[in-house]
Amino acid sequence: MTDKKLLSEHEVDLYNKWWHAANYLSIGQIYLMDNPLLREPLKLEHTKPRLLGHWGTTPGLNFIYLHLNRIIRERDNDILFIAGPGHGAPGVVASTYLEGTYTELFPEITQDEVGMQKLFKQFSFPGGIPSHTGAPTPGSIHEGGELGYSLSHAYGAIFDNPDLTVACVIGDGEAETGPLATSWHSNKFVNPKTDGAVLPILHLNGYKIANPTILARISHQELINLIKGYGYDPIFVEDNDPDSMHQKMASAMNTAFNRIHRIQQNARKNNDTGRPLWPAIIFKSPKGWTCPKTIDGEKVEDYWRAHQIPFGDLSNPKHLKLLEQWMKSYHPDALFDEKGAIFPEIAELAPKGDKRMSANPNGNGGLLRRPLKLPDYRQYAVKMTKHGHVIAESTRIMGEFLRDVIRNNPEKFLLLSPDENNSNRLNKVFEVTDRVWNAEIYDFDDHLAHKGQVMEILSEHTVEGWLEGYLLTGRHGLFSCYEAFIHIVDSMVNQFAKWLDEASKVEWRRPISSLNILLTSHVWRQDHNGFSHQDPGFIDHVVSKKPKMSRIYLPPDANTLLLVTSHCLKSSDRINVIVAGKQPEPQWLTMDEAIKHCYKGLGIWEWASNDKGTEPDVIVACAGDVPTLEALAATKILNEYVPDLKIRFINVVDLMTLMTDDQHPHGLSNQEFDALFTINKPVIFAYHGFPRLIHSLIYKRSNARNFHVHGFREEGTTTTPFDMVVLNNLDRYHLVSNIMNRVDRYKSKIAYIDQFVRDKLVEHELYIRQYGEDMPEIKNWRWK
Repeated sequence: MTDKKLLSEHEVDLYNKWWHAANYLSIGQIYLMDNPLLREPLKLEHTKPRLLGHWGTTPGLNFIYLHLNRIIRERDNDILFIAGPGHGAPGVVASTYLEGTYTELFPEITQDEVGMQKLFKQFSFPGGIPSHTGAPTPGSIHEGGELGYSLSHAYGAIFDNPDLTVACVIGDGEAETGPLATSWHSNKFVNPKTDGAVLPILHLNGYKIANPTILARISHQELINLIKGYGYDPIFVEDNDPDSMHQKMASAMNTAFNRIHRIQQNARKNNDTGRPLWPAIIFKSPKGWTCPKTIDGEKVEDYWRAHQIPFGDLSNPKHLKLLEQWMKSYHPDALFDEKGAIFPEIAELAPKGDKRMSANPNGNGGLLRRPLKLPDYRQYAVKMTKHGHVIAESTRIMGEFLRDVIRNNPEKFLLLSPDENNSNRLNKVFEVTDRVWNAEIYDFDDHLAHKGQVMEILSEHTVEGWLEGYLLTGRHGLFSCYEAFIHIVDSMVNQFAKWLDEASKVEWRRPISSLNILLTSHVWRQDHNGFSHQDPGFIDHVVSKKPKMSRIYLPPDANTLLLVTSHCLKSSDRINVIVAGKQPEPQWLTMDEAIKHCYKGLGIWEWASNDKGTEPDVIVACAGDVPTLEALAATKILNEYVPDLKIRFINVVDLMTLMTDDQHPHGLSNQEFDALFTINKPVIFAYHGFPRLIHSLIYKRSNARNFHVHGFREEGTTTTPFDMVVLNNLDRYHLVSNIMNRVDRYKSKIAYIDQFVRDKLVEHELYIRQYGEDMPEIKNWRWK
């Protein structure tokens, strides 16, 4: 495998100098706030009072980064660098500083002693930069603070991006996580003709915070079998001697990129898109490589003690002296000139311009983002003349719209799902595309092909990671999922929200397409799956994110869903969650009505209200398709039993409108809110999710005390659709009872209304237990 003397002695000397410079800058970021070049004896006041950061993985990252730069210089490749061990930020920042990109984007961090001092002080320091490779890190699309997502992000970046290679460094601790273990299989979805390539680099340095890593403690052959079993051809680089390691890494990089080139050329010239065996590098180096081997008589280098701060008590004069000796072991005077700039001969090892990994436009995807060519959503409208008389599957209608989004945007839009595209009624897209699949395909398979814009794998983590990588490199997409199981990616969405927030504060970061999530097969229509599939809590999770990026939409029918979908696909820097059922359901609004209704995100449905020109007795409000149906059915019962009861019917599409305008950009002013919901009338609110969320959104409103919310009460089972709402008191009969009990002037009728409700609920239970389906008056109910 090795090409002996691939690098000359002079080149090895230069490579060591770059590596030493990167290591020196990395340690300086962790420990120092002054005296950056150690031009005077190191004193305690030169060091940081709080030592935060991770050294253990950093020298290995610096080594890999250097050798990728050689490939770029010699081959003119476009390479993006992903550091799975996000804790290695000191190294990634150091490399971007050596390349000059850091100074270009942050001019105050100059290429001299003054700039170096600022570089050191800002790391993990108040008012500075975080300890992970976050949005402020040039060239980064991966934060890495939570481990497991680097490889899925890498693959998301190269889909439909044929000229890009992503070098993805995977920490051996990270490799133990479930999301990372699944994401190895992303290679079964790569088309070498139309996609780029991912080069996984497993950084095998042996230890986590206080334990060994699994992959470092299995046999060499077992590790080979594992990586080959995932579908990769491993190339090993291991040696403790840096000079030898430079030669071996240079050879490994050549081998890997030669293989990638051959695979892509074979696909692109010979039209061979069969699944190849992609290369992967296994890089074994000591934990904390080049730090002191022992401290206070205890093993540090090549052990878990090097994982974070090799030694932290700098008030101990011996430790302070040891730090100075460690940093001087890199011979900074041979690396940086009198002013503190890296010597030109060393700096020349970096590529130029946009070829630098820290300046690659894919690392700032908003630079590459172009708007989608969206069809006019109005042309897919459900035609209707009477409210609630047309029955349709809203997401099936949405599928027609998405079909033409895909048709119009063949290389910049993905529809992703964990094996649920058909189940979610989005089948129409297969009129213009196939499912991407580069494993074995049988003649009888359904829409599997090497090229397509639908991607499905039964791993919510991987789907989410793919989409994030795709968005962060300038493209667009939508992720559809069963509502109950979107929770699997709670923490991933949390991390993405934090990324968006941090990116918005970085001047040179450009907006990216929004993370669009469709939740269907929702809590109220899990007819055959039951309690395990009944959970609407993801809404609560997203609402807790910062208002500038969180959006929740609950369209009650197909026409509002079309409008909301089009709006979300146009947006940027948002997390848009759309909740819409897939089952046949009544359609309420014409397209013209839907447009007017969605303009403010909520509004009065005049055709379902009877309070115009007078004061309402009660507000019946709703958010969500099933709650809307039940709220309308309750309203109709009251129209019949107490026709003089004045009802104002309000539907909410954009949940964030319930917040005040100083809490959320979509929030209503208090004046607007009071005009709709009054300041003293009872509000019976039928809501899709957990009732407490509505209370938390409207707590500042003057009429908050009069809101009475019906929603999911954590009651569920395998049962009929109507019985699900009955179990949770969201049904029309419970709503009727609550409404009548809140209007004082009807207290004399409460007994009879309550009796009616009890009788109906008993009748319902007897019927479903005998026939296994809902009563005809429930199934066939229509608004009249």
